[in-house]
Amino acid sequence: MSRSWLKRKHLRIGLGAGRVMVSGGKAVELPCAVDWRAAVDALPEILKSHQTRDASLVLADQFVRCALLPWNEAVKTPVQWLALARHRFSALHGAIAAGWDVKVTETAPLGARLACAVDRVLIEGLAAAFVNAGVNLVSVQPFLITAFNRIRRQIGNGSCWIVVEEPGRLTLALIQRGAWVAIRSRRSDERWRIVLPEILEREGAFLGLDQPCTLVIVCAQGEFDPQMHDPWRAHALSYRELALAWE
Repeated sequence: MSRSWLKRKHLRIGLGAGRVMVSGGKAVELPCAVDWRAAVDALPEILKSHQTRDASLVLADQFVRCALLPWNEAVKTPVQWLALARHRFSALHGAIAAGWDVKVTETAPLGARLACAVDRVLIEGLAAAFVNAGVNLVSVQPFLITAFNRIRRQIGNGSCWIVVEEPGRLTLALIQRGAWVAIRSRRSDERWRIVLPEILEREGAFLGLDQPCTLVIVCAQGEFDPQMHDPWRAHALSYRELALAWE
């Protein structure tokens, strides 16, 4: 599965509200940042210091709205799926959704479509920063999609939870038999590692799962002990390494 607002690779950059991660370099901390603007403003100096021609960028999930569109045989073309996605975001978020850039991709031939939306002003700000620096921005992709593309072979046709940690929030995605079933975001605090089984049990109950899914892939900002919760089968991956890994 691929969902990109542009496409290719070279220097890897992970963009978050409070931190910009760069392959081969130290993260730039933005302690007072509350949205994407400070991170975008930091890009010119970062690009200048790396003197690169090409770059790809991974957006923190906090900057991306996601929705799963159930398979509908009446929706035939990409244009129709895009229209459906825009209608869904408008119904969920109101008039503000008119200012979002929306992309749709299939998750399986007859499975749900994944719609992702990003503030159009953010995309324009990124494009301007790279053009002004003389750097070719060849790929912009949400972290969740980047992480899934890295681990999809590990998942195969199986079932698992993907848990993505970002400051103050978790993104939870459920994959069943290789197909996307749900994506949810929720606030979190430093206790989330301890209570993760309870969080996933509640999410599973909300979704009406017949059997709990106990395989969990955690993309953590810091350390996560995969042996912490038995009988859950957890695998810990580094958020930074996934964001900056080569495709």
